[in-house]
Amino acid sequence: MKPSPSKKFNKSDKSNELKTPHNKKRKAPPKSNGEVSYKNQVKEMFSNWFKKNNKVGYVMSKQVIVKNILTKLTSKQENSLQVALKELHEDGYVEIQEDGLTLVLTQKGVNDFKKMSFTS
Repeated sequence: MKPSPSKKFNKSDKSNELKTPHNKKRKAPPKSNGEVSYKNQVKEMFSNWFKKNNKVGYVMSKQVIVKNILTKLTSKQENSLQVALKELHEDGYVEIQEDGLTLVLTQKGVNDFKKMSFTS
């Protein structure tokens, strides 16, 4: 009696591997500068407001921030809000008051906000 013919796969043949989804390797999503661009968009919102009210010591209160910034943010920009505020403070453009949300424009902010743009 003859044995039944069996299928023999050529191990060097890759065409069979491409047909099965469990053999495919997952690719990582492409890295983007999305976080940086959202942060820069938020910084741009603050700088635009301060360009209109360009005096040393000018105060951006909680109410102004809510009205002019927070209501216009997307969810991704909201995630970058704290980082943007921290960078504006560390760079010396604004001072943050004890309450954590009132901003005061510095002399460096007056000089630099006129000529700078955070978005490209």
